[in-house]
Amino acid sequence: MRLVLGSGSARRRDLLAQIGITPDEICAANIDETPKRSELPRAYVERMAREKAEAITTSDLLLTADTVVSLGRRILGKPEDPAEAATFLLQLSGRRHRVTTSLCLRRGDVLRQRTVESRVKMKRLSDAEISAYIRSGEWQGKAGGYAIQGMAAAFIPEIQGSYTAIVGLPLTETAGLLESFGYPIPYDGAPA
Repeated sequence: MRLVLGSGSARRRDLLAQIGITPDEICAANIDETPKRSELPRAYVERMAREKAEAITTSDLLLTADTVVSLGRRILGKPEDPAEAATFLLQLSGRRHRVTTSLCLRRGDVLRQRTVESRVKMKRLSDAEISAYIRSGEWQGKAGGYAIQGMAAAFIPEIQGSYTAIVGLPLTETAGLLESFGYPIPYDGAPA
């Protein structure tokens, strides 16, 4: 059985590799990721994962996902520039926020979806820490303007939920969905 990863994210490929899975093909969906007016974070991330799954044409097993960082009802997407990244970090500094990842697995007309919400506490950041992080460039392409699996790990004293979901793909739920479609999980590093 062939697996198509409907994401260009290197983080998602790396996470799949942790459980011994190498996708047979990478095919990122090209969709409009603009939140709808008054759309709540969970509804938004679930819609994005579904729309990605629906936008890619394949007869193979297709895995798509989307991750969003939110403060209350406010979605903090991928910052467009260093100034917006710094604004996001200032807003997250010293506060708890949510990271929600939704994934879809589709083969033919059968689509199954799971959503995982985690809570993350960020320490109070100094201006020097924010400036250094912005200069690192690590914020680029990251929801909320930070990467917990990178240097920003030093900013996160506590999480409640799934670490792999915060990185971008909840592995427990992903493995369960894959197995529900009959896709074998090797868990030993050997390609599936």
